[in-house]
Amino acid sequence: MMLEVDDLVVRYGSATALDGVSLRVDTGELVALVGPNGAGKTSLVNAVSGLMRPASGTVRVSGTVAQVPEGRQMFGDLSVDDNLRLGAWRRRSRRTDAVYELLPDLQRLRRQRADTLSGGQQQMVAVGRALMAEPDLLVVDELSLGLAPLIAADLVRHLAALNADRGTAVLLIEQEVGLAFGLCSRAYVLDAGRIVAEGPTAQLAAAPEVRAAYLGGFDEQENLS
Repeated sequence: MMLEVDDLVVRYGSATALDGVSLRVDTGELVALVGPNGAGKTSLVNAVSGLMRPASGTVRVSGTVAQVPEGRQMFGDLSVDDNLRLGAWRRRSRRTDAVYELLPDLQRLRRQRADTLSGGQQQMVAVGRALMAEPDLLVVDELSLGLAPLIAADLVRHLAALNADRGTAVLLIEQEVGLAFGLCSRAYVLDAGRIVAEGPTAQLAAAPEVRAAYLGGFDEQENLS
């Protein structure tokens, strides 16, 4: 098992953001965590990445974890290449060649300042920066935020290729259910700090109560084919 979260509780003062959340990601698995704004998704990401200490519960990780943060968080006055190198600050080698092989669209932008890039290009840099850590598990927080659907879909294809080529496990945190279910074979639905549904994405998409409450107009056939 690559990641195991057991009965996790996260609080901000007297407010409880996560209330007994448990989930797992197996080696090489693609797993989605979906839910509305304020459900606690980013709190879970930060607890998994060690950026936040939970009030109780456990997070067990086997291997290296890298996070693609919500909102990209680029260093705008640095070049693409320098932003990528920051992802390898704990490694001896900071060569970016392997990232450009995986994300060839970044090659021509390597000397360009990050704050001159489009949103999709910045998101690709954020993914590349995380890959510089050579992670066994990639935690991606809101991949599609602020992006056109076609650009987000292209990034999803890169994640699928990364998983297929390298066996990198992915935990994808998303509000866009169709996007997440199109990539991942298994998912958790988080609402008000609790897991309210889990299972294979095809089963979740077909469950009437889940569709009505969380999936809106999600088209199972279109997104899971």
